[in-house]
Amino acid sequence: MTISADTKGVYAIAPTPFHPDGRVDVGSIDTMVDFYERCGVDGLTILGIMGEAPKLEAQESIEIVKRVVGCFSKPVIVGVSAPGFAAMRGLARASMEAGAKAVMIAPPPALRTDDQIIGYFKQAVEAIGEDIPWVLQDYPLTLTVVMTPNVIKRIVTDNPSCVMLKHEDWPGLEKISALRGFQKDGSLRPLSILCGNGGLFLDFEMSRGADGAMTGYAFPDMLVDVVRLAASGRRDEAHDLFDAHLPYLRYEHQQGVGLAVRKYVMMKRGAIASDAQRKPGSGLTATARQEIDFLLSRLALKDGRADFGGAG
Repeated sequence: MTISADTKGVYAIAPTPFHPDGRVDVGSIDTMVDFYERCGVDGLTILGIMGEAPKLEAQESIEIVKRVVGCFSKPVIVGVSAPGFAAMRGLARASMEAGAKAVMIAPPPALRTDDQIIGYFKQAVEAIGEDIPWVLQDYPLTLTVVMTPNVIKRIVTDNPSCVMLKHEDWPGLEKISALRGFQKDGSLRPLSILCGNGGLFLDFEMSRGADGAMTGYAFPDMLVDVVRLAASGRRDEAHDLFDAHLPYLRYEHQQGVGLAVRKYVMMKRGAIASDAQRKPGSGLTATARQEIDFLLSRLALKDGRADFGGAG
C-alpha cells in the first residue's frame, strides 16, 4: 500500500497519548491504533498539530513512528514540519525507514510572498530527498500562510514527489473547485485532496471533488461513512449522518480547546487512557465536560456510537 495521487478515503489525524505526568503513553498508542482499525479508516497521519509534535523530543518522535507503524496495518503519514531542514530531513528519513508511506510538510508562518512559499517547498524537497512522497498542508487559519490555487499548482508541478494536498482553507470550497478545474484543463497533474478543518465542511467538500478526509474528529467512523456514502452517490444519506454530528462537531472545532475536547471524547470511547496533553496545554472545565456530555447524549439518539452508557 502506497500514498499516491490516487489515494482516497479517510486518513485520521491521530493525537499523541500522554500520561498525566507528561510521559508518552505507549500502551495507549496500541489501543488508539486498534480503535482506528475498528473505525475503518484507510490510514493514519501522526505527529501533526493535533499530535503535539513540537512538544516532542526528536527520539520520542521516531519511537512513536516505529510504534504506530509496527501495529497499524494500513499506510501511515508522518508530519515532519520543523523550523530547520536538518531536523525535517532526519525525521523524514527515519520515518520512511521505519515503514511510513509518506510525510507531511506545512509552511512556516514567516512566509508571505508567493515566491517565498514556492521556494520554501523546493528547498524542503531537496532536504528530505525527491524519493519521499509528501503531503502539502494548506492550513492558513493556523499557519497564517495563504496559498492560492495557482501557488499550489506551481508547488505540485515543480515537485513531482508531492502527491497529496491536505486542504483546510476556510472558506475553501472554491479552492477545491479551482484545483479540479486545473486538472480538467490539463494544467495540473492528478493530485489527491484530503480535507481537514475537523471535517466541518466535509459534506460539501466531497461534492466539490475532494477524495476524502484527513482530520482528527473524535468519530472517524462517521467520516468513513460520510465519505463512502458521498462516493457512492448517496448524497442525502451522507448529509443526514453529517447533520446529526454537526452540533458536537462544531463544539469540538473551537480554537484553543479543540484538542482537549477531542482527547476527552476519545478517552470516553476507549481509544486512549487519559485526555492529558503535554504542557503547555489546554484543559476542560467541569462545565465544558458537562456540555460535551450533553451534546453526546443528544447525538446518541441518532448515532449509537455516541452512547457510552453514562461512562466517562
